[in-house]
Amino acid sequence: MTLTRPAAVALFAILAASCAPKTTYVAPQAPAPAAYRENAGWKAVEPADAQQRGPWWEIYGDPDLNALEVRLQVSNETLRVAAARFAEARAVVGGARAQLYPQAAIAPSIAAVKPSGNRAVSSFHDVYVDYLLPGSVSYEPDLWGRIRGTIEASRAAAQATAADLENVSLSLHAELALDYFALRGIDREKQLLDSAVASYERALELTQNRFQGGLASQADVALAETQLETTRAQAIDITVARAALEHAIAVLVGQPPSEFTLPPSPRVHAPIPVPAGLPSQLLERRPDIAAAERRAAAASAQVGVANSIYYPILTLTATGGIESSSLTKLLTSVSTFWSAAPTLAVTVFDAGRRRAVQEQTRAVYDESVAAYQESVLVALREVEDELAALRILGEEAAIQQRAVEAAERSLAQATNRYRGGLVSYLEVTSAQSVALANERIAVQLLTRRLTASVLLIKALGGGWNASMLPALATP
Repeated sequence: MTLTRPAAVALFAILAASCAPKTTYVAPQAPAPAAYRENAGWKAVEPADAQQRGPWWEIYGDPDLNALEVRLQVSNETLRVAAARFAEARAVVGGARAQLYPQAAIAPSIAAVKPSGNRAVSSFHDVYVDYLLPGSVSYEPDLWGRIRGTIEASRAAAQATAADLENVSLSLHAELALDYFALRGIDREKQLLDSAVASYERALELTQNRFQGGLASQADVALAETQLETTRAQAIDITVARAALEHAIAVLVGQPPSEFTLPPSPRVHAPIPVPAGLPSQLLERRPDIAAAERRAAAASAQVGVANSIYYPILTLTATGGIESSSLTKLLTSVSTFWSAAPTLAVTVFDAGRRRAVQEQTRAVYDESVAAYQESVLVALREVEDELAALRILGEEAAIQQRAVEAAERSLAQATNRYRGGLVSYLEVTSAQSVALANERIAVQLLTRRLTASVLLIKALGGGWNASMLPALATP
């Protein structure tokens, strides 16, 4: 059997395709120790309701925080930007997949024609109408895997963008929780200061009465008044930070700060133990690590695409349609026309351009692998940081609580001694200052422990897992 020339060209291209190298992606190796250094002595709560699943912020049991987190998910503008980027990347995948299929086009036209009498070939000089209904089909067989490589690269890039969206969501939800707990810590400090102001007012009244009775000096009255006004100033000053946090929360939930108010509440929850799991699980639970791995996969696919540029491009085209100068004869058999031909394009000289492209894609892949491994190391560091912070701050809080109790006993003794006329008011004010300072430090430690627990949940990936990545379409 003798092959026609177009068939021989197509057969040669198909046979050559079997010789084209294939690029197989293997996920980069990542450093993953057997356990966290801070895991020793770390106890998970029983039952394990504190494990992060979905809306992780609900483990704190704060209705106000839960409501704010839900509003953030719906109204945050930064989250909308990330969602739009993912939609854009997903559309790119659809566009890449379209290259696997033939492209067809039609271009009907009606034209009035008056040919020149001076043309080299002219049959008549009258005006005539040309009815034309052409159609064309073109198809590039993916012989070397170039199109499939492009699809895989765009697919992996879209998955990386999806992971970016989850990482932005996790960061925003964590930022909201951090701001919320910082604000509630300030509310608790404000309550302590207001309570101290009320206590100092009574102490000033007592000192004034003792002065009028000749039992205290004017210096004691001035000292009591100084202590009162200083504490009042502190109670006002602390509201500056609260206002800034309230404004930050307003922006996070997508509302103008002037229209947002969060009523004061001194309720501050104790931090909840968060099971850290194993370092190897971190690779699946961190969206930023998943994004880095998907970008490495996209770069690997681009290496395969770059390898395919050394091979010829086979394009199959066909054109056909009907044409007539008379509308009544348009559908007759003699009005039809068609043509078909394969085209094989081969670059014979490019002065090293293809090699440069190949080297560039390989360098991009190496860069993405290094970025992936670096992201894993950073994640491990962040988990260790927050585990250590929770352990150390917990120990400090226990000691600080003993300091608060001792300061309160000292204040009670100083007050009793002053009422008995045994000491000056200076001892009372010193005890008051020490007691208030220790109470504020205890509240600040509690806020820092809550902050560390939120940052640990963020470092562990919240309730997310790499299995949640969208599958998208595969070639």
